Amino acid sequence: MSLEAVVLPPVILRRLPRLPVRERAWPEQGEWTYEDYERLPDDGRRYEIIEGVLYVTSAPNFDHQYTVGEIFAALRTYVREHQLGIVISVPFEVRLPDIAPVVQPDVLFIAAERTPRPGAARFIGPPDLIVEVTSRSTARTDKVVKFSAYERAGVREYWLVDPRPRSVEVYSLSEEGTYELAGQYTPGETVTSTVLSNLALPVDELFLE
Repeated sequence: MSLEAVVLPPVILRRLPRLPVRERAWPEQGEWTYEDYERLPDDGRRYEIIEGVLYVTSAPNFDHQYTVGEIFAALRTYVREHQLGIVISVPFEVRLPDIAPVVQPDVLFIAAERTPRPGAARFIGPPDLIVEVTSRSTARTDKVVKFSAYERAGVREYWLVDPRPRSVEVYSLSEEGTYELAGQYTPGETVTSTVLSNLALPVDELFLE
């Protein structure tokens, strides 16, 4: 899936705060940089930049956050027990060089040998595993834009989790550097991982009843 083949959804820039006359105006879509990102307000929304395009996500709902919390707790427990690395949940910045100055995945796993130093403000490079919990407002970004960005950056495994049909799709990076569907899981089934080889995560434990 290529970003060049995707018509990127515009962000309504007029919703951003009005800047003082002497301050540089907000850039056009396709021209956003990390320096522009640093000028954005801390207003509870999630701001991300991929290929120079700004994406804005409003505060998530309860179902979304419940699922993020369950996945984070399950992965963190497994990773700690086996001393495999660290698991982090949003908000935390990830920089994918030459692709995305800043993304903030819902949950990410970083292997032990690549763990950031204490006090690190962000992680530079592809995490080993990323989980995005989709919603109506983020489905296209998660399934198209981020899918392509994470694939190109070399994220070894990408989970797309959807609370509405209660499903989990696991994509694994092939030797050719493209994502292949490693598993699609629904209620009553158990999620497995190629990166966390002995993980067994029941789908029913990830979603609200």
